[in-house]
Amino acid sequence: MKKSYSKFIALGSLVVLTLTYSCKKLLNKEPVGVLQSATLASKAGVDGLLIGAYAMLDGYTNTGGTEWESSIDNWVYGGIASDDAYKGSNTTDQPTAAPLENHSVDPANEFLSEKWAACYNGIQRANDAIREIPLVKDGSLSTAYGAEVVAEAKFLRSVYHFELAKMWRSVPYVDETVTYAAGNFNVGNPGPIWDKIEADLKAAMTVLPKTQPNVGRANYYAAEALLAKCYMYDHQYTTAKPLLDDLINNGETSNGLKYALAAHYEDNFNAATKNGPESVFAVQMTVGDGSGGQNDNAGAVLNFPAGTYTGCCGFYQPSLSLANAFKVDANGLPMFQASTITPGGFVYNDTNLPNDHGYALNKAGAYTLGGVAGGTPFTPPSDALDSRIDWTLGRYGIPYLDWALCGGEQWSRGDITPYNPIKNAFYHSQQSSTTDNFGGWAASQGTADNYNLIRFADVILWRAECEVEANDLPAAQADVNMIRARAAIPAGFVHTFVDNSDPSKGFTNTPAANYKVGLYGVAGAPSFATLGQAAARQAVYIERQLEFGMEGHRFFDLQRYDALYGGPAGSGYMAGILNAHIKTNVAFLGTNPVLQGHTFTAGKNELWPIPLHQIDLEGGKLKQNPGYN
Repeated sequence: MKKSYSKFIALGSLVVLTLTYSCKKLLNKEPVGVLQSATLASKAGVDGLLIGAYAMLDGYTNTGGTEWESSIDNWVYGGIASDDAYKGSNTTDQPTAAPLENHSVDPANEFLSEKWAACYNGIQRANDAIREIPLVKDGSLSTAYGAEVVAEAKFLRSVYHFELAKMWRSVPYVDETVTYAAGNFNVGNPGPIWDKIEADLKAAMTVLPKTQPNVGRANYYAAEALLAKCYMYDHQYTTAKPLLDDLINNGETSNGLKYALAAHYEDNFNAATKNGPESVFAVQMTVGDGSGGQNDNAGAVLNFPAGTYTGCCGFYQPSLSLANAFKVDANGLPMFQASTITPGGFVYNDTNLPNDHGYALNKAGAYTLGGVAGGTPFTPPSDALDSRIDWTLGRYGIPYLDWALCGGEQWSRGDITPYNPIKNAFYHSQQSSTTDNFGGWAASQGTADNYNLIRFADVILWRAECEVEANDLPAAQADVNMIRARAAIPAGFVHTFVDNSDPSKGFTNTPAANYKVGLYGVAGAPSFATLGQAAARQAVYIERQLEFGMEGHRFFDLQRYDALYGGPAGSGYMAGILNAHIKTNVAFLGTNPVLQGHTFTAGKNELWPIPLHQIDLEGGKLKQNPGYN
């Protein structure tokens, strides 16, 4: 969608300029270079405004901020702030990201300000499109099409409000009636806005079609899925369940594909297989469209392995905690049962974390490659692992897509982790068609790989959560097994290269590691009924961690599980997991310049501080989140 209509993307911002310019004392002069609403009063103008609202989904504002601070993939807020990843790179580069990882962040942090501004920019663009429709008098816009534009704009407005709500919880809700002209542009945040987001999505569903002429446009089922997600965050499990049933039984993509899990897990992270049956709603990324990188996946521009095929930048390094989550027992099931489930949550302990997957600490407390001297042949460890590990993080000696054997620590600037990000990476064989230079400095670091805001695996595991809370454990087990069955398919494993010195020769049929993925209640493995409700709940939670690692969801999943905001996992659940992550990782690594000496504070760090600049702009109407005053 962006690629076909990119010339319209700036129109939403221009309308904002028109509204704000009227406050200046220059009313006797026509503003130069600003489009008035009357100029846009046609179907083409409305389409341009709507496309501008879609264009903000990637978080790229082109207004002086940095796209990695506001990107939709939430690699900072959902990733490095959780037990998924570390900031990586050195301690001086992107220093304002470090407080988000170690939970010492304050309201003046520029990352938070950029994320807030990008979301409200998107909301404003969606509202511009809605406000423009009544002004079209030339007959070019049918009533039916106008209603659909409103529905799509309300969906987009919901996406942006949802991003804000999961970051800050109580945020201003801004609809098309909030304007400078009306004098009501300072909006407070008296409480959560889930009900308002839900109302927008319900309204959108009454109009949105089930298929669309452009794959990137929201359809009925995308709105239904986002509504179900809102109910999950609002802990309305019984209300979410019928929507999830409908999505699983009847849902289809905007291009008419029946919802299904992609044939192979990795298809969800490959630009050549995007917009498949698992893509419930994806942020569309394009390259080679003349936009100079404004329409590609620039949010991940810092997050390629450093010192290798892109040269930059070594951020977003997968954690030891995440790597160890993939370790399995004799039945091929996650080893969470070996840890302690307490009122404070699922706690890692030193008996099963860390397992370094072939990396050994030397006496100086530093990593060596594979625990061996450089140049020594490396044999991957024999630990039994969930197959998704090597599609989620790059491990030394394992094929890294079709590039080479992963260089591990050599590719991460010799930092605190031997692992490399991989879900954002592009295939060597597809480089010319799926990458673009970004910003004149990042060669091949703008990619055409979509970001899946919601995929079908989300829908299935949300339903499993609902079933656990209803104590329908057999149904929850069936849904979790549906996800695990795909991971168990050998054709979807990472396989060894035919020739390690020439990856272009392809792959063998030999798995690259000892992958073992079992199903609950099958072949002697415990069933959910045997585990009981509390452990079955943990089984669903860890399945989400395995399925969605490094996709920017983990922090927010832990947040919604916690009882502080109505979750079923107990009070302090999030703090228990993240403090155990910090403690164990610091102890194992010997030192961690970002995490060392820090803790996660329950009752505070579950939410982010509202940007100080925004509180100042709102004239005292915005209330700061607890603990940040």
